Amino acid sequence: MQKIIPVLLLSLFLLQACSKLPNTGYRQQSKEGEKTAFQTSNPWKPVTDVRADVAIVYSVKDHHGKAEMTFEERVQTWRDRGYTTHFMTGIAWGEYQDYFTGEWDGEWHLDEGQVTQKGDTLWHGRMVPYIVPTENFIKYMKEKVIKRVIDAGIDAIYLEEPEFWAKAGYSEAFKREWKAYYGFDWRPQHESAENTYLANKLKYHLYYRAVEEAFSFAKEYGKSKGMDVRCYVPTHSLVNYSQWMIVSPEASLASLPSVDGYIAQVWTGTSREPNYFNGQAKERVFETAFLEYGSMESMTAPTGRKMYFLTDPIEDWPRDWADYKKNYQATFAAQLLYPMVADYEVMPWPDRIYEGLYRTSANSEEKAQIPRFYSTQMQVMINTLNDMPLSDNKVSGSQRIGILMSNSLMFQRFPTHEGYDDPQLSNFYGQALPLLKRGVPVKTVHIENVSFERTWDDLKILIMSYSNMKPMEREAHDHIADWVKNGGTLVYCGRDDDAFQKVQEWWNTDGNDFKAPSEDLFQKLGLKAPFEAGEFAVGKGKVVIMRNDPKEFVLEENKDEEFVGTIKRLYDSDVKSAELEFKNHFALTRGPYEIISVVNENEDQSPYTAKGKFIDLFDPEIPVLDEKQVNPGEQAFLYNIGSVKNPKLPQVLAAAARIYEEKVANDSYSFVAKSPLNTTNVMRVLLPEKPKTIEVTDSAGASLQSESSWDEGSKTYFLSFENSPEGVRVKFSW
Repeated sequence: MQKIIPVLLLSLFLLQACSKLPNTGYRQQSKEGEKTAFQTSNPWKPVTDVRADVAIVYSVKDHHGKAEMTFEERVQTWRDRGYTTHFMTGIAWGEYQDYFTGEWDGEWHLDEGQVTQKGDTLWHGRMVPYIVPTENFIKYMKEKVIKRVIDAGIDAIYLEEPEFWAKAGYSEAFKREWKAYYGFDWRPQHESAENTYLANKLKYHLYYRAVEEAFSFAKEYGKSKGMDVRCYVPTHSLVNYSQWMIVSPEASLASLPSVDGYIAQVWTGTSREPNYFNGQAKERVFETAFLEYGSMESMTAPTGRKMYFLTDPIEDWPRDWADYKKNYQATFAAQLLYPMVADYEVMPWPDRIYEGLYRTSANSEEKAQIPRFYSTQMQVMINTLNDMPLSDNKVSGSQRIGILMSNSLMFQRFPTHEGYDDPQLSNFYGQALPLLKRGVPVKTVHIENVSFERTWDDLKILIMSYSNMKPMEREAHDHIADWVKNGGTLVYCGRDDDAFQKVQEWWNTDGNDFKAPSEDLFQKLGLKAPFEAGEFAVGKGKVVIMRNDPKEFVLEENKDEEFVGTIKRLYDSDVKSAELEFKNHFALTRGPYEIISVVNENEDQSPYTAKGKFIDLFDPEIPVLDEKQVNPGEQAFLYNIGSVKNPKLPQVLAAAARIYEEKVANDSYSFVAKSPLNTTNVMRVLLPEKPKTIEVTDSAGASLQSESSWDEGSKTYFLSFENSPEGVRVKFSW
């Protein structure tokens, strides 16, 4: 009993928090002027004038990096250029040397770092350990960081990456937290599955507590100054944290009244982590990104919390520019296939993107700054995000199939016990990739959200397994059982023989004696032991039990056919649904934008062909095309000129700069274009007729050199010139 009391208390707290949630809508609405953002630790510079709505200024440290300024001075440089300013810092690490060295309270705190079994502290930088977030550290964050930020007039705070490494948990600070939380002495996690589970639950709780207390303080302190402070958590996806063996509160934070939303930190670095499919482990960037963004979207959709999707034109690991470009396009396309999210962090760290040196090719050690063609393409792409609409459209393919996830995916990744392994999170990917690779846009469903009615919207088949996760609350089974009885189809895959089935938890304590948590679910569904493989009618719905761990579907070649065949048979038997469609592509229309991705490793190796009048937004020359062919393993991003609602109205359709001060007259059209220095602008402008004169001038009125051409078929004018953050004025007359 004693072991699970704190966990039950946490569960009750979560349920109480959920009951206080506002009845907000499913589709997320952006606060005016805060649709796009980027994060930077530096002051404004002409070469990094990104032109998103929000500059998220990172770190309160004065004289940060090369900037000889206070935090407040750095913030002011962005405000002076018209940006809304927010604030971000790490909560699991950061430049808090004054805390660790005792400058703040006279006590040395380097013993509060996360420590491995070997006694090694995990570092994020010099004198920057990954932190065990003690109450004292939370107090420091409130007094030294959050208070100062609010005093500077900032009303949006981002505490990023509440991360506790699965391999950590051996420090004296962690042992103290263990005793305080569980009421008995620390136990080394490598000795048993139960110890691992307890350790990871504690890690989960510690950052849940840290975020809740820090944000509650921010709300109250802001209120005392007449401010409505909003609080966000930038975090990796549950898919990535589970695969990288990191523990974080993730979905539970969406139920906290103090949390207003998230940034989905998905980029090439997370999405290129190899996974298994058809017996091969390799990078599958588009597919992994699609599942990562999906897990973040589904985490907040039932609660109405705001979600920014992030992409990064490069990544943390040094590679070459061609590699960055290819994978940026893959992750960018993946994020756009979720039309219910339309807020974006367009890039992190513009300084490293615009000024960093990276390899010119994969086989060369020569390094150079970002090529002009890539910075141009990137700016075209991020400027579309300022315009990207929400949409009721759905990505092409058979809908209504979901895969159940839980935060406990992070709890049993490291170390392994009793020889049971889950290579590269294959028990998750084994449920997803066999369908996704056949063109089925599977969605993810968080077990933490099953109490919300919206979680079940448009869901017919739910696939689940307890081979790699466990239900933290018994009540979740009530909601799943009710959904099945009302007509849902549940497919359970698992042998239920991993060591974590036996940890002391609710399913085998307090009078329960289930050998596995699935037995409680099956009993609530009216099934009888020994719960063998088969198909069973339950009320208006049905349950299919497959006694295979999902990893078996992907670790070997051609081992997914029975699984896929079962899903197809169940889908096709639903008289209200069309047959399950297998294909090799995904496509979506969002306003004037067409997003296409063609998957490889599919029997169908044919390209996808789109016909119409398009601007190719992945081509830095932004050409007009009548046809676009997308090959397997590639993506496309197109502007459909034919979808323009008022083609007689002059307007910029695509540009590598942001447009301001538009003026339309009977015989002219003018505007100002702004973008970072040392970049080249391209734009395609829709006009009623070919212009007779074009004026391109700088902010002082001097003429600038430009290149231009007219496309009669699309009635668009191509124009290119060197960008300026001060603005370039363009005027067309006809």
